[in-house]
Amino acid sequence: MTDTNEIEDSSAPLIEHLAELRTRLIRSVIAFVIGMVICFAFGRHILDFLLVPIEDTMRALGNPNPVMQYTAPQEYFFTLIRISMVGGLALSFPVIANQLWRFVAPGLYKNEKNAFLPFLIASPVLFLMGGAFAHYVVIPLAMAFFLGFADFPSFVSAMLVGQDVDASLTTAKEGIDIVFNGKVNESLDITLKMIVAFGLCFQLPVLLTLMGKAGLASAKGLRNTRKYAVVGILTVAALVTPPDVTTQLILFVVVYGLYEISIFLVARVETKREARLRAEGYYDDEDEDADDTPETDPAEEFDDPLMKEFDEDDNDEEDDPGMVDNSGNKS
Repeated sequence: MTDTNEIEDSSAPLIEHLAELRTRLIRSVIAFVIGMVICFAFGRHILDFLLVPIEDTMRALGNPNPVMQYTAPQEYFFTLIRISMVGGLALSFPVIANQLWRFVAPGLYKNEKNAFLPFLIASPVLFLMGGAFAHYVVIPLAMAFFLGFADFPSFVSAMLVGQDVDASLTTAKEGIDIVFNGKVNESLDITLKMIVAFGLCFQLPVLLTLMGKAGLASAKGLRNTRKYAVVGILTVAALVTPPDVTTQLILFVVVYGLYEISIFLVARVETKREARLRAEGYYDDEDEDADDTPETDPAEEFDDPLMKEFDEDDNDEEDDPGMVDNSGNKS
């Protein structure tokens, strides 16, 4: 009977945690739905904002009235739904983060709260920085490369035959003109992928610094794996960006710079941890210099009392002139 009561008492906190988790999840979902509805109400304006880089590129290439099209009746509606989901997640993130913090914080120590809270604030800030960098820098360069490539053959042919370049691009010519008729969902897909990719890549300092605080990564280890990091960053840049060298190079430079910043932040974390442990008396400077000390004989470093007795017995037998054989008689 006692065992049953103990089991019931121990299971009560688990039920309370599950009930609290359900409450936090419900509040987060409600915040997400509200943010999604708000973004859907302003979906056309958000879509115009996301398509600004491609609009500016088309106007710069001589199109005074850029037009985007959709070829299926439901395409525009589901495009607004996608925008609403991404925007709703962005709007509701402060509420979701607050619910996550209020669920996790009671189980953390004071020093753990002080370590976790700055990263919870820095993560959305870095994501917004990465998304803004993609929207204002990377996407315009990618669009200028791809859309400008359509006029590149005409430009080269005019240069080779010695014609005026501007006249060759504007005068009538035989054949079929190849023009860009952009689809809304495909153009938006490129934009959202670039924004999400750069936003996630900007989370690298947060991830590595958290790993440094948890003891899963060290500044020395990150420095030793630079060459592997370069290969990994180049692979990610080739997968998440359009297939042009300019965009991939920009992403590589930015992410590798964040990697070096992460090494600096992890080194600062290690320095602060060592200073705190040294102040509390838990950090031994001799352990740090152990690798620099010359190697010595293990028998000299460790004096075993049992081995000492065996050594004394051997010395006594050497001093005794008579040796005893197996029968007990002296030889």
